[in-house]
Amino acid sequence: MQLIKKNIEWVSVIILIILFILTAIGVHYDIFYNIDMGAYHILSSISISGFWKMITTFASPVFVLLVIVIILVIISNKKYGVLLFINTIFIFLLNQILKLIFVRERPIELMLIDEHGYSFPSGHTMMAVAFYGFIIYIIWKMNLSKKMKKLFTVLLSILILLISLSRVYLGVHYLSDVLAGIFIASAYLIIFIKIIRLKE
Repeated sequence: MQLIKKNIEWVSVIILIILFILTAIGVHYDIFYNIDMGAYHILSSISISGFWKMITTFASPVFVLLVIVIILVIISNKKYGVLLFINTIFIFLLNQILKLIFVRERPIELMLIDEHGYSFPSGHTMMAVAFYGFIIYIIWKMNLSKKMKKLFTVLLSILILLISLSRVYLGVHYLSDVLAGIFIASAYLIIFIKIIRLKE
C-alpha cells in the first residue's frame, strides 16, 4: 500500500491508459453504441446551441494560441509559457497519431457544425484536458492565495468538462470519443508534468 501511495502518479497513468485501451476495444466491437446515442439524445434535449458552439471554441487552435500569447505577455516566468506551447504541440500530434491508428468515422448524421478528420479520440477534449490542465499546474506555481488557486482550478475544471460535453452535443463526436480523450490526455499530462518537475 505504501508503495502505491509513493508511486500514485504512475499508478494513475497506468489506470488511465488501461481505461483508454478498454474504451478503444469497446468502440472496435461497437459495445458503446447505445451509451453513445443515449448521451447524445440527453444532451441534445438541452436546446442551447449558441452556448455549446461558444464553449467548444475555447479548445480551438486559434483561441488556444491566443491564450498562449497572452500568458507569455503577462507572466514573469516565460518558461511556463514556452512549456505550454510545447505541451500544446505534443497533445495535438498525439491526437493525430491516435486518430490515424483507430480511423473511426464521425457521426456525420448528427453534426451541427462542420468538422473533418476522424473521430476517435476527441481532439478538442484532449486539447482541453492537456491545455487547461497545464494552466492549472502553472496557476499553482504562481504567487496567489490558496483560495484563488482553488477557485481557478474549479473554474478551469468546469470549462474542461463543458468543452468535452459540447463535442457530443454538437454531434461531432460520440461520448466514447470524449471519454477516451479524457483518459489518454490525463495520462499524457501527468507524464508531461513529471518530466518538467525532474528539470526544476
